Amino acid sequence: MKKVEIKDSKIPALGFGTFQLNSQEARQMVEAAINAGYRHIDTAQAYQNEQAVGEAIKATGIARNDIFLTTKVWRDNLGGKDFLPSVEASLKKLQTEQVDLLLVHWPNADVPVEEYIGELVKAQEKGYTKYIGVSNHTTKLLDQVLATGADIITNQVEYHPLINQAKLYNYLRAHDITLTAYSPIAQGAVLGNEALKAIADKYGKNEVQITLRWLMQQDGVLAIPRSSKESHMKSNLNIFDFELSQDEVTQIDKLREQNKRVVNPGFAPDWD
Repeated sequence: MKKVEIKDSKIPALGFGTFQLNSQEARQMVEAAINAGYRHIDTAQAYQNEQAVGEAIKATGIARNDIFLTTKVWRDNLGGKDFLPSVEASLKKLQTEQVDLLLVHWPNADVPVEEYIGELVKAQEKGYTKYIGVSNHTTKLLDQVLATGADIITNQVEYHPLINQAKLYNYLRAHDITLTAYSPIAQGAVLGNEALKAIADKYGKNEVQITLRWLMQQDGVLAIPRSSKESHMKSNLNIFDFELSQDEVTQIDKLREQNKRVVNPGFAPDWD
């Protein structure tokens, strides 16, 4: 498993996401994923499956220190009176005293960046999390985040071959911040793509595996595909026995011209 080094941490580049998994699915799939070799698990308050994720981790018998665990504070909890209590509730559900990474899930226009980042830093100072970061933040918002002096290690955003995130990616690289890719296969939209399929056929892989490999070959990029099927989850791991050529990477890069965004709720910021 490739690991991405950031600050003093080495994070497994390929994680297992739990978005849209109900409690039963999350319990089953997280346990299966860890048993299959995943050591990076991503959840969030909004997913309403933190309890199941915590139970699954415990059930594997794998030491908590061997799992890189991320959760996220929902946008309704970003205010000063709600932030830390919500994190404490998350830790209780996850059955851990500390997560490895705590993120602000979405910005909230009603809460100043300085306020919620201040609370995020407090959570880190209290030992609730080793590292801090944000999600769904634009370069404009990141300017405000970094102006606070907060030492964030990632921005978790939609990232796959069908969306153009070049401006954001280059910004993050320039500031030594990783990009964590959610919806890394565009929620299935990469399937059937002719360019990806042609490359996949060459290596005896599928479009999803080619997409994940493309992500793994980029500097400072992590990815958290999620699946409700064990066969898909295991297949996603099977991407470290080949390497895309520079020409193939360039072919895939060209797909970004489609700029297809699959996650865009009404409360989203003005994207880059």
